Amino acid sequence: MSNTPQTSTVFIVDDDEAVRDSLRWLLEANGYRVRAYESAERFLAEYDAEVVGVLIADVRMPGMTGLELQEQLIARKASLPIVFVTGHGDVPMAVSTMKKGAVDFLEKPFSEADLRDIIANMLQQAHARAADDATRRGYEALLSRLTVREQQVLERIVAGRLNKQIADDLGISIKTVEAHRANIMEKLQVTTVADLMKVALHKN
Repeated sequence: MSNTPQTSTVFIVDDDEAVRDSLRWLLEANGYRVRAYESAERFLAEYDAEVVGVLIADVRMPGMTGLELQEQLIARKASLPIVFVTGHGDVPMAVSTMKKGAVDFLEKPFSEADLRDIIANMLQQAHARAADDATRRGYEALLSRLTVREQQVLERIVAGRLNKQIADDLGISIKTVEAHRANIMEKLQVTTVADLMKVALHKN
């Protein structure tokens, strides 16, 4: 998937209208689609996890703060990269937030060059995550086609068990294990055990 500005959306969440407007102007001038919100609550109400982009959020806002917004996104399992805008050089807060997945901070006042560089870097990460998520969903769709018994056989293949050991584990014949293996390979659309492992493990 391309990570050009035209295919990317930058979300801005800041209660300061002047900041929202200046960020929007700078980003639109660089070819980005921009959606701006005056509150975290408003953003969450409209946020579509399918849209690939990056979030620029003020740390300190009335109502839900930028950090609380991050917690909400984590709870939703949203993989949206976040840039926090702060005028407060709070190092412990930055370290704690980075550990939870925020990728960068913009400290006021920031330059247009800094903003451009950070957004470009974050969008690369956003598109990589989106591609990875799409691959994982594809693998999960394939895995969902397996019967319970096939899933049991697959778990043991992944664990490195031999056909005879799998047969003993499940109280079935080796021939039945071989039949299950063949069905699993066909349903997962793979021809080698290496590819089989890739599908089975990628979901995690």
